[in-house]
Amino acid sequence: MMVRRRVRICVHGVVQGVGFRPFVYTTAAALGLSGSVRNDSSGAIVEAEGDGHAIDEFVSRLRDDAPPLAVIEALQCQDVPLVGGTEFQIADTSRSGGGRTLASPDVAMCEQCAAEQRDPADRRYRHAFVNCTNCGPRFTIITALPYDRAATTMADFPMCAECARDYTTPSDRRFHAQPVCCPECGPRLTYRDGEGRVAAGESGLARARRLLRDGGILAVKGIGGYHLACDAGADDAVSVLRRRKRRGDKPFAVMVADLPGARAIADVDDASARVLTGIQRPIVLMERLAGACIADSVAPHNPDLGVLLAYAPLHVLLFGLPDDEPGPRVLVMTSGNVAGEPICFADADALNRLAHLADGWLMHDRSILVPCDDSVVRVVDGTELPMRRSRGYAPLPVSLPVPVPPTLAVGADVKNTMAVAEGRYAWLSQHIGDMDDLATLSAFDAAQQHLRTLTGVEPELVVADAHPRYRSTTWALRNCGARPIRSVQHHHAHIAAVMAEHGLDGTRQVLGFAFDGTGYGPDGAVWGGEVMLADYKGYRRVAHLGYVPLAGGDASVLRPYRMALAHLWAAGLPWDGDLAPVQACPPDERGVLRHQLETGLACVPTSSMGRLFDAVSALAGVRQVVAYEAQAAIELEGLARHEDTGGDGYGFGFWGSGSDTDTGPSAIIDAAPVLRDVIADVRSGTPARVIGARFHRAVSGLIADLAVSFDADAVALSGGVFQNPLLLRLTKDALRVKGITALTHRRVPPNDGGIALGQLVVGTSG
Repeated sequence: MMVRRRVRICVHGVVQGVGFRPFVYTTAAALGLSGSVRNDSSGAIVEAEGDGHAIDEFVSRLRDDAPPLAVIEALQCQDVPLVGGTEFQIADTSRSGGGRTLASPDVAMCEQCAAEQRDPADRRYRHAFVNCTNCGPRFTIITALPYDRAATTMADFPMCAECARDYTTPSDRRFHAQPVCCPECGPRLTYRDGEGRVAAGESGLARARRLLRDGGILAVKGIGGYHLACDAGADDAVSVLRRRKRRGDKPFAVMVADLPGARAIADVDDASARVLTGIQRPIVLMERLAGACIADSVAPHNPDLGVLLAYAPLHVLLFGLPDDEPGPRVLVMTSGNVAGEPICFADADALNRLAHLADGWLMHDRSILVPCDDSVVRVVDGTELPMRRSRGYAPLPVSLPVPVPPTLAVGADVKNTMAVAEGRYAWLSQHIGDMDDLATLSAFDAAQQHLRTLTGVEPELVVADAHPRYRSTTWALRNCGARPIRSVQHHHAHIAAVMAEHGLDGTRQVLGFAFDGTGYGPDGAVWGGEVMLADYKGYRRVAHLGYVPLAGGDASVLRPYRMALAHLWAAGLPWDGDLAPVQACPPDERGVLRHQLETGLACVPTSSMGRLFDAVSALAGVRQVVAYEAQAAIELEGLARHEDTGGDGYGFGFWGSGSDTDTGPSAIIDAAPVLRDVIADVRSGTPARVIGARFHRAVSGLIADLAVSFDADAVALSGGVFQNPLLLRLTKDALRVKGITALTHRRVPPNDGGIALGQLVVGTSG
């Protein structure tokens, strides 16, 4: 006997702008159900009526077979009175409801849209803005939720009759795809050269491609902002871009049209290929192939390339379709800004700020509401390691292991990412950047306002780094109003972020290693080589790298030879004239530096592991002066990556216990034995690659030995030093041999881009 039921299903998650309502409609129709589906501020509300067995199957399909871009976080199902009827309808959006929905990130062009763009018989042939419910811009064009066209920057483009038919036909792939458009009704392309001459549409596109082919620099308006592009195979063009952008030696990312293009320039394993071709389309760091058609100036002294595939329809057209006059096969594709500034995303701003950088602009008239840089990842042992979480990932939430009140965490000052949270969700912003100028602070303020609007979180608490002079902390103090503000020690936040990612509820302490370049310690020192027993309520510093004087702050960070000399001085080792850092330091500077170290003038003690990597790189003769963060360590790792030392490594020492007033006694990790061995190897003619490999093994061995000494069954690894793929791989191997689990980052970066997540769980505990 058939039993008729009617159910109301509240669906929470990423269900707007991802084809969820058409999926519900077609599923209900296939099962012979009546009812309706509508969006509201809590997600989607479904009512379905029919045979009880069909209702059960319907609920199961909603949970298990949702569209690829949908993320079903929860289904709340309840029986309601029968209404009758024979039709299933897609109802108008409701703005009622007490919950919240989750906005979708920007998504790379799907295969179906790409096929239409290539098909001369399709009306969207060569369309630079082709999209459907499975792809296209989301986060960067949304002004509010629920996600409707009127609440996006596509509201300025009335649909033509054919697009309107696609938009309103439930069986169509573009049903309620809010950015839907075609060449007749969508945004328009414009090319502008350096003298202000304008060409529109296909003519402008051809001129942009010609500019690239002729060695010029093109500003391209993408989904989340402007890129600066040039021929990656033309050394002159890349060198000019590097000089104009004031980039130093920092590597550029490169874009290729497709996966075969990536395989032609980089060593793409299966795991990296999956990430490259995924819907997020991040920049993936991979080893450069020998003989790749890439100018040396793209990534000087670096074995890796940051590669991304064309992800927007306009990018595909920039490379050219089969009938086009070809452009370069590989493009440098870097953020449209001067080093240290936020990315340009508004047209007038791009024409102004990029005037001395670009030779031409390829623009369009669809506004970008919020800027969003490309994400960057690396694959280590088959696992994705985020380096920058931005386009394609933001603003997807990170689940929290413990509920938190409505909270704003402002993050750190370098690689800033802020976050809001409530309940068991944290929403991290896109990458904002280094908080060292007014423009970045303005971008930070706009990002937190937008994230609060999208999530509906109204923070009752603000959490900041304990550093009293961080600009992010200053912003928090200035803007907290009557809300309480709590400070979290930098390295405690690092460890807590890993714990939160792995779902640890904080009821037991974890042994954590927080290795980075800098962080404010409660004793006033610059921390960065920290071993902690931590939960969310607090931490105990059980070991740390021995302090050495950091003389002159940034002067020593930018000149690793100074860090090498400081480490030698602290270890009681002489500044012999045959050592590379001694030779690199001018005699006058050497005298001033010695005076500083002896008197403590303009010195602050540091336990930074990042600075020790700098010192070893300098002693090995790899890098004495850097032009970007971690350059010395990156180049040392690049040389050492494939060197087999036969298990040989250096060894750290321990010289007792220090006393840290706020955190109890801690063992001191002594780098002097490592330094002595490095110097001995240098003098015996040991290649820098071998020295680098032995040093990496020493650090990984140190971690494993300490883990055993504290009887740990799992350890958390965080901080920028663990972006180092060789160190991370060796450390995981060393721990695995001893039966210890390594907890590493998978959702947020190990660098300061993940700090906000740790701040949330620490700042709201207790």
